Amino acid sequence: MTGAERWKATARVRTPERLQALAAALAPLAHPGDVILLVGGLGAGKTTFAQGFARGLGITVPVTSPTFTLVRQYACTGPVRQLLHADVYRLETLAEIADLGLGELVDDGGVALVEWGDAAEPVLGAGALTVSLTPAPPPDDDVRLVTVTHGTTPWSDRRGAIERVFAEVTALGDEPVGSAGPELEPDADHAGEDSP
Repeated sequence: MTGAERWKATARVRTPERLQALAAALAPLAHPGDVILLVGGLGAGKTTFAQGFARGLGITVPVTSPTFTLVRQYACTGPVRQLLHADVYRLETLAEIADLGLGELVDDGGVALVEWGDAAEPVLGAGALTVSLTPAPPPDDDVRLVTVTHGTTPWSDRRGAIERVFAEVTALGDEPVGSAGPELEPDADHAGEDSP
């Protein structure tokens, strides 16, 4: 596989606590400068994911939705010096998203989690990891499908580590979707695409 192929992994997560555990396990894989786009409808679990991710970076203060403040900053210890938790739901243009300066802020040792990340993708998407949160089909609509996708470096270099995180989630009783094991499969719709 070349670094330009899109790949994805999907797991069923049965409780908010398991969602937080998955996010906490992914957090140590983040490097300063990384952007993670959180995608999902109202109530999908974006802030719950952010809470677990923050815990995985050693943040002990409460993490709340930045819906009205747009960006909340949390100090971290370790290689990642700060977590930037953004919510771009209320922003109407790409220029407003760019004006938040998240790209510059992560360059100073930070990692950004961006709720409603699909709206920010044109501005922040190059090199970002996308985490999509969707309810499972009925009768399991209380279960969340967590899909991680990426197509270019730097996250492609961490594919094996992400695969291990999904294996750990599977060991806790949650399930990978669409395979017998927690494998990350190239996305057939984008296989071989060059990064933008």
